[in-house]
Amino acid sequence: MNKIFFSIILSSVLSFGADWTSYTEAFSQQTKNTKMIMIKVIKDNCRYCIEMQEQVFDNLEMKKWLDKRFNIVKLEYLKDELPLGLKPIVTPTFYFINKKEKLIKEIKGAWNIEDFKHLTRNIK
Repeated sequence: MNKIFFSIILSSVLSFGADWTSYTEAFSQQTKNTKMIMIKVIKDNCRYCIEMQEQVFDNLEMKKWLDKRFNIVKLEYLKDELPLGLKPIVTPTFYFINKKEKLIKEIKGAWNIEDFKHLTRNIK
């Protein structure tokens, strides 16, 4: 019973932050809006992935900022199938995909809020 309760609590805590969706759903949403797809590739127990989640993606202001600009996908390296033959060298890695499923930009590594905003501000 405690295990189930802990899983529910952990799921709700981890789901806070940007609104993550599947790649298929994000690609489908692209036909309805002008937002580019942002794929966040993480690895289980990656210290930098965890820190960036806590310091950047769990920030409510940053969540709104990202959701306004991108259809966001979160995939776990080694567990999830990565689309378009993507092969990250480090985690986290962020891929920005246009409506034609063309890779527009790749950002490697963890960043703070201001730096990540700066790196993603002009992606269109």
